Amino acid sequence: MLKRMFVSPDPGRLRMRSAVRAVLGIGLAVVVCGLAGHSLVAAITGGLAALLALFTVLDSTVRDQAVTTALLPVAGFPVLALAAGLHDHPLARDAAFLAVMGLGVYARRWGPRGHSLGVFAFMAFFTTQFLHTLPGQLPELYSAVALSLLASSTVRFGLWCYERRMAAAVVPAPVTGGGLARATTRQAIQATVAGALALSAGLLLSEQRWYWAVGATWWVFVNTASRGETLVRGFRRMLGTLIGVPVGLAVVVPLHGAAVPSAVVVAIGVFGIFYTAAVSYTWMVFSVTVMAGTLYGLLGVLDPALLLLRLTETGAGALGAMLAVLLVLPVTTHATTDAWIQRALRCVHACTEEAAARLSGSTTADPAPRIAELEALLGRVRLSLAPLVHPLSPLRARKARAGQVLALLDTCAREVRGLSSVAADPEASHDARLAAACWRVEASVEALTAPEPRHRAGIPGIPPHPAVAEPALAHLHGLERALAELAAPLHSDPRAPLIAA
Repeated sequence: MLKRMFVSPDPGRLRMRSAVRAVLGIGLAVVVCGLAGHSLVAAITGGLAALLALFTVLDSTVRDQAVTTALLPVAGFPVLALAAGLHDHPLARDAAFLAVMGLGVYARRWGPRGHSLGVFAFMAFFTTQFLHTLPGQLPELYSAVALSLLASSTVRFGLWCYERRMAAAVVPAPVTGGGLARATTRQAIQATVAGALALSAGLLLSEQRWYWAVGATWWVFVNTASRGETLVRGFRRMLGTLIGVPVGLAVVVPLHGAAVPSAVVVAIGVFGIFYTAAVSYTWMVFSVTVMAGTLYGLLGVLDPALLLLRLTETGAGALGAMLAVLLVLPVTTHATTDAWIQRALRCVHACTEEAAARLSGSTTADPAPRIAELEALLGRVRLSLAPLVHPLSPLRARKARAGQVLALLDTCAREVRGLSSVAADPEASHDARLAAACWRVEASVEALTAPEPRHRAGIPGIPPHPAVAEPALAHLHGLERALAELAAPLHSDPRAPLIAA
C-alpha cells in the first residue's frame, strides 16, 4: 500500500496538481467565509462543500464541470433545509435520510452529473447531522456554501484550469439495462437497505453519532458496480479508519484545537485525499479520518473515545453494506466484469480499424479518441477485477487467471497504442498484409465476445508470425497473439467463470 501511495505513476503530475489545487481552492473558500464574518460551523460547512465540488465533479469537459458545479446548490440547499427542519423529529429524519441515500445512488444512471449531484445531496444531509444544524442557521450556511463554491470555482476554472490544455476525459457509460436489470436501480435498493441496517446499528452504538455508520455505508457504495467491488471497498474503508484513528489521536490531541496547526493538518489531509484517491482507497480513508479528527478538535469535542466510536460506527456501516450487496438483488461480479471486458475488446477492434484506415490513406480516420476510450475501459476492468486480484483473495486459481487477463489486455492496449503512433506518421506506408491481419483481429474479437460457447470455436490459435520489419504489421501480429492467448483464461472452462457468480 505504501508503494502504491508514494511510487504509483503520476503521468503529467495530474494527481499532484489536483491535490495542490484542492488545498488552494478549499483554503480560499474557508478564508472567504472567515472574511465574510461567518461562524466556525459555517466555515466548515463551506469548506466541505468546496471539497465535494472539487472531488466529485468529474464531467468529461471543463464546461460540463462548471455547469455541474453551478447545479450543486440546487441539489444541496433543499436537502439542507429538509434535514435541519427534521432535526427534532427522529423518525421522519431517518426516513428522509434513507430516501436521499437511495435517490443519490439512483441518480448515477444519468452519468457523472447525476453522480455528483447525488453525492452532494447526501453529504448535505450528513453535514447537518455532523454539525447539528438548526433551521435558524440555514441562511448563514447557504451563504457559506455559495461563497465557498464561488471561491473554489475561481481557482478551478479561472486561476488554475490545467484541463483546458488537455483532451477531454473519457468517462465510460455504465452498463445498461432496464428495470431491476439496471445496476443503478439494484444498487439504489441495496444502498437504502444497507443504510437502514447501518442506521439501526449506529443508533444502538450512539444516539449522537449514529450518522457515521450511514456515512460509511454511503461511501462504500460510491464508484462500485458489483458486490465484489463493494466488499473490497468495505474492507479498505475499515482498514483506512483503523490506521487513521491512532494517528489522528497522536497528531490532533496535542494540538488542543489550536487554529493554525489544526489548519495545517486539515490542509495535509485534503492533499492526501486528492493525491491518493485514484490509487489507494485505504490511504484516502486514512486522510479523511485524520482530517475529521482535526475538525472535531477545532469544534472542541475531540477525545479518544470519540475516535474509537468512529471506528466502531465505520465497521457497522461497512458490515451493513456488505450484507446488503450479498443478500439484496446482488449485482454479480462475474456479470459486471464480463461486460467491461467485452466492451474493452470491441474497443480494441475499433482502434485497429481506425489505425488501419489511417494507414490506407484515409484523412478522416483518427484512432486517438478510441485509444482514450480503451484506457478508460481498462480502468473499469481493473476496478471490477480488484476483488479477485486482492492480496487476501483465497481463490488462487481465479486470481491467476484474472492476472493473466489483465496482463494480456494491457498488451493489447500497448500494441494498439504502438499501431496508432505508426499510423500518425504521414510517411507510413500501407502494407497489403495489413488487411488480412486486421480481419484476423476482427475475427478474434467476435469469437471472444460471442454470447454462446458454441460460437467461440472460431477463436484463432496463436499465430506463428515471423519477425517483420514493418512496424504496423508487427504491432498487429502482437495484438493477434494477445487476443489468441486471451481465449484460455476467458473461455477455457465455461463452468468456471473468471469470477464466481
